[in-house]
Amino acid sequence: MGQLAINGGTPVRTEPFASWPIYDDTELRLLKEVLESGKWGGSGSSAVPNYEAKLPLMERKFAELHGARHAVSVVNGTVAISVALQAAGLKPGDEVIVPPYTFIATASAALACGMIPVFADIEEETLLIDPEKIEPLLTAKTRAIVAVHIAGAPANMTRLREIAAKHDLVLIEDAAQAVGASWEGQGVGSIGDLGTFSLQSSKNLNAGEGGVITTNSAEYWENAWSICNVGRVPNGGWYQHDRFGQNYRMTEFQAAIVLAQMTRLEEQMRRRERNAKLLDGLLAGIDGIRLLRQDPRITRHAYHLYMFKLDPAFAERADKAEFVKRVNAEGIPLAAGYIPLNKNVSVLETTKMWTGEERVYDCPVCERMCAKEAVWLTQNVLLSDERAIRDVAEALDKVVRSF
Repeated sequence: MGQLAINGGTPVRTEPFASWPIYDDTELRLLKEVLESGKWGGSGSSAVPNYEAKLPLMERKFAELHGARHAVSVVNGTVAISVALQAAGLKPGDEVIVPPYTFIATASAALACGMIPVFADIEEETLLIDPEKIEPLLTAKTRAIVAVHIAGAPANMTRLREIAAKHDLVLIEDAAQAVGASWEGQGVGSIGDLGTFSLQSSKNLNAGEGGVITTNSAEYWENAWSICNVGRVPNGGWYQHDRFGQNYRMTEFQAAIVLAQMTRLEEQMRRRERNAKLLDGLLAGIDGIRLLRQDPRITRHAYHLYMFKLDPAFAERADKAEFVKRVNAEGIPLAAGYIPLNKNVSVLETTKMWTGEERVYDCPVCERMCAKEAVWLTQNVLLSDERAIRDVAEALDKVVRSF
């Protein structure tokens, strides 16, 4: 083993990984069409005859990609969750079951509407919400479950649908990281009552900012569309505002970028899948590293993140923060990942503001994963060549041996 780079040795890798975002003349052509059309926003008409508006086209293609009947574009993935909750009829004070191992938006989107996130712990071997932790948390105020497909791996939608049906709960899929993923052959976003996606710049399908809501329900689609269009009614009058809503519309420019990005999505997904399989094989032979378990019912993993864990015995002697620092010094952009949302000060303080209660949520699996074991690589690493993937494994092996 060579000297660690952090101690003055030679880094395993000095070249950059695949750049992101990726674009070509397709984006430029579609953006030029929007620019010249005069239809830049999400409403109004084009000044150019026969111009095909990009937003409805993108929504249709996005719904088709996931096997959903309807899609509504929104300004970002956080708003997508807020709108989905409102479209399903939830009101301020209603409780929403969410996992604690996720981006803060899963919780803050509910809190923004006066709804209360209640945290169900995650499965140790998948880092996804543990369905068996949900029912003990249900109260008379529980109205929904938000299943987060973390890293692009679908949660156990079969079991979650059973629980939701049993207790008459709305099931929402937070698929911000899971564009193109599927469970038992069915696209995420079409399995629960509603699905929400992010098009933020780091995502596998991106427009800089943006989001999409999917559903198979005509009622939920109309509700979501109306909420995002200042309470208007589809095919109604311009000043007909039948429900409370706000302007959450995307622009034609963003839709044009998404349409262009879609043209290379499948090839990129296949490349991530190949490199994830290669990395699985390489890391499986390293003592101190443990791969996540992937449910065989996941028929497609989106690999927005490549997640793995430090073995519990190894994590007892190797501080995770120090491990990440040493790997970073070897030229590998390993990340420590999330902090547990059930302990997040802003979430707990806002919950207290809405409820008047000091709430305490114990999620020991999530807390241990965050503090000691869970780490990840971002999706652009998996878009790199084979040499880059082997460099990742070599650096991890080198650092593991240093403890």
